[in-house]
Amino acid sequence: MFRRLFWIMLALAVPTVLVNGMFADLLGYTLPDVPGVEWVSPVLGTVIYLWGGRPFLTGAVGELRSRKPGMMVLIGMAITVAFVASLGASLGLFSHELDFWWELALLVVIMLLGHWLEMRSLAQTSSALDSLAALLPDEAERVEGNQVVTVAPADLRLGDVVIVRPGGRVPADGEVIDGGADVDESMITGESRPVPRVVGDQVVAGTVATDNALRVRVSAVGQDTALAGIQRLVAEAQASSSRAQLLADKAAGWLFWYAVIAAAITAVVWVSFGVPQSALVRAITVLVIACPHALGLAIPLVVSISTERAARGGVLVKDRGALERMRVVDTVLFDKTGTLTKGEPALTGVTGTGGYENEELLRLAAAAEAESEHPLARAIVAAADHRGLQAPPAANFRAATAVGVHATVDGHEVQVGGPALLSQHGAEPLAATASWGQAGATVLHVIIDGQVAGAVALADEVREESRQAVEALHQLGIRVVMTTGDAEPVARAVAAELGIDQVFAQVRPEDKSEKVAQLQHEGRTVAMVGDGVNDAPALAQAEVGIAIGAGTDVAIASAGVILASDDPRSVLSVIQLSRAGYRKMKQNLWWAAGYNIAAVPLAAGVLAPVGFVLPMSVGAILMSLSTIVVALNAQLLRRLDLSPEASTATARGAPQVNPARTALTVTDATSP
Repeated sequence: MFRRLFWIMLALAVPTVLVNGMFADLLGYTLPDVPGVEWVSPVLGTVIYLWGGRPFLTGAVGELRSRKPGMMVLIGMAITVAFVASLGASLGLFSHELDFWWELALLVVIMLLGHWLEMRSLAQTSSALDSLAALLPDEAERVEGNQVVTVAPADLRLGDVVIVRPGGRVPADGEVIDGGADVDESMITGESRPVPRVVGDQVVAGTVATDNALRVRVSAVGQDTALAGIQRLVAEAQASSSRAQLLADKAAGWLFWYAVIAAAITAVVWVSFGVPQSALVRAITVLVIACPHALGLAIPLVVSISTERAARGGVLVKDRGALERMRVVDTVLFDKTGTLTKGEPALTGVTGTGGYENEELLRLAAAAEAESEHPLARAIVAAADHRGLQAPPAANFRAATAVGVHATVDGHEVQVGGPALLSQHGAEPLAATASWGQAGATVLHVIIDGQVAGAVALADEVREESRQAVEALHQLGIRVVMTTGDAEPVARAVAAELGIDQVFAQVRPEDKSEKVAQLQHEGRTVAMVGDGVNDAPALAQAEVGIAIGAGTDVAIASAGVILASDDPRSVLSVIQLSRAGYRKMKQNLWWAAGYNIAAVPLAAGVLAPVGFVLPMSVGAILMSLSTIVVALNAQLLRRLDLSPEASTATARGAPQVNPARTALTVTDATSP
């Protein structure tokens, strides 16, 4: 809308300005002697005011109703006063000095340009609430007697039995009545490891059966599902989050009252001196000058340039308010899985016994796991490939949920599995694996020909960039907190490795938003960084929601800032951009407001006793100079390097700030 209006109003503004008598006098040229030429500006100016000025007038009404005058009120007042004064001058009711048609046209065009630039740079992405619905499968397989019928998830009813194939999503909350599978619930709980679900266990809509098929009896549909509960949490957080008034609106509100009071004082003073005609001219001039062109471009130019630079540095800005608030954040709350860690298991340890070397053990384990689709199996195979180990072909592959796999490799019976597998063989875990379990790793033992031959450890791998990000945030005096659905040992191990200040462990989605609210209640300004569905309510609740771009659409749609990469150091880029952009905004507002502070008293006639009253022509020149200075100052932001490496180096070079840090605190959400 603003783009279309800008081009139309620009086309109308050119003749409005060029054939305006006041503008012609200002530049010293003569208008053509054509009948009716003096009515071109009034007619086109009226169209510009009513059509091009409509968004500002309706916005002004909204601000006045909410009793929060801001940019729209200031613009609406200026163009309305300019229109009324110019119309009165054209009809001979007011002095010809109040012929502001050219000023009205330029003001509307420049304000439309500013709003177009701002909105283009902050184009919104899809709604978080719409993205949540996309987690459900398009179809569900419902068992009807001896047949399986494909239906939409919305058609499921309580008590229906559905089949969930390997790799498929659960269409509704329910109870497993047949089969068993490791279910990936990370999008709901944040738990990085698939969770075994067997007969009698509950499964949640949107989660994924990773390896085997399940039969599930539906126990909740529609608004009663856990996914719908998350949707409600996101909606409530988005609706209730307090959004601080933007800097430009605050400045515009101050200028509005400044102009109104100055105009009133001007009128009273000139009337008291017995010159009511001058009182009207001076008061109207003050009100028109009160809305400088520079103010309309000061913020949009900074936003447009800074968001462009941000995108090149891998930071996508959706919400300008979130970007402004990032500069005052004192606590960054990271989700663990997929943010501080890679979100997938990786081999962290291997030990062989009974004559088997580590690499030989890993080679045989990878061969046995080669046909499995389980995430832990894929991690073992990937580790063997990374080490250049050639896994031999396996035969007679079998997989048992919550137990492990069995295969024949090079004539040996190879089994890989967890505690249940050891129990079947009456064996005890290897002593060397005790420290792995304490650190939160998943331990799988390898049994060859009935004997324990060794074990492997797998854990969600911590990103190297996470260490640098936490260190740099501490350098800036920012407290770092981690939240995770993982168990306390896993959370404690990751936190200790990274130097995290505080941890919330075993946190479900509804609790994540509560943890953000808890930190806010303690007086902290929180930025939440996450990537999953389970993070969406917390992203919406935080002062600044930052989504990892590699994450889900829901997390992205719930956040105000999106990191195009999965590099947590990009959080430092957001902080740097926020602080640099805010500095430029303040500088530009001082330039724009400085024009007002100087021009309004002069236009009011404060120097009239010494024979000087600011002519409108001089005011126009000052207004143009102010706009040029603002534009040039905003361009300096193009020198900002927002790459994660540069932002981290900048943070490390900042003066040391001592945050209020304490010994690591781990809170288990399941504890009283």
